[in-house]
Amino acid sequence: MENVTYNTPNILIVDDINANLLVLAEMIRNSGYIARPVTSVRQAMSAIEVLTPHLILLDITMPEIDGFEFCSILKKNANTKEIPIIFISALNSTSDKIRGYQMGAVDYISKPFEVEEVTLRINTHLKYYRMQQELEVYNKKLYKIINDQIRKLYEEQKNVLYALTRLTAQRDIAEEVHLERVGKNSRLLALCMQLFPQYENEITNSFIETIELTAPLHDIGMIAISDDIWHRAWNLNPEEQDILKTHCEIGANTLKDIYLNNENNEFIRMAINIASFHHENWDGTGYPKGLAGNEIPMCARIVSIINDYDILISERSYKNAFTHDDSVKLINDNAGMKYDPEIVHVFNKIQLQLKR
Repeated sequence: MENVTYNTPNILIVDDINANLLVLAEMIRNSGYIARPVTSVRQAMSAIEVLTPHLILLDITMPEIDGFEFCSILKKNANTKEIPIIFISALNSTSDKIRGYQMGAVDYISKPFEVEEVTLRINTHLKYYRMQQELEVYNKKLYKIINDQIRKLYEEQKNVLYALTRLTAQRDIAEEVHLERVGKNSRLLALCMQLFPQYENEITNSFIETIELTAPLHDIGMIAISDDIWHRAWNLNPEEQDILKTHCEIGANTLKDIYLNNENNEFIRMAINIASFHHENWDGTGYPKGLAGNEIPMCARIVSIINDYDILISERSYKNAFTHDDSVKLINDNAGMKYDPEIVHVFNKIQLQLKR
């Protein structure tokens, strides 16, 4: 009796000739493997359901379903497509061999076969199959390790962004609420934009999640602006206005300094773009660079609308709150000048769902 263990490879032999089955089964057992002989494709299917073979020796000429068709069935099934198949057949023309390889077989042995040849090829393909399985297990472990590291880094970055947002909101509770709404409403607008064909490639799921986290950092540069100027934002002389405008570059440089050598990170890149360009205007009249149209990053165009809407509906030290309807009207009145008109079009569709 062959000396087998739980991990011993099992080989399924499919041939309707009993004599062939006996020879092949004996050969496989002598090689230290488990032989599982069956005389039809139907029996083979049942055997595979019970235990997946490590390798299949398959005859081509059989009743009902031939070897080529059975091979094709196995290769279309996700559970069996990786099982190596060796054709063993009396059909030995070049066209038969080519067809066998095209069906997905790893080898083709013509009858009458030599015991040594079959044994050698079985050993070779089992060794290759084991290597593939080991590589797959290794890749899964490596994938998990990398994913765990990415997730850890992602959580660390999120925590830093949350901390920066809280720093930005230190001046008063109203500002904290404003920043939270800007994040959530920017996400809502981006979600709706994703439904439109012209945005589906740029507004990805990752973009949507990232903009919710980074939009609240649009005014991080305000930490360097005096309270006096900040509280009179709509009632400043030209010199004070110039000082206020520096918050865009201050904010961007602050983020660059914090994330030195990491500007290509998706979170950081978007946060910097939003801080830099959320006061750029669609017609090129904004600051700090005077960008126009599509020169303005998409994330900044979204936050520009959402931030201004929330400021309009909010009571501030320098202004009374506008109604929702008046705020929406002001946004629309400035479409094509201050704001991207196509994004305003999407904004109109979700304006009743905005948090306020």
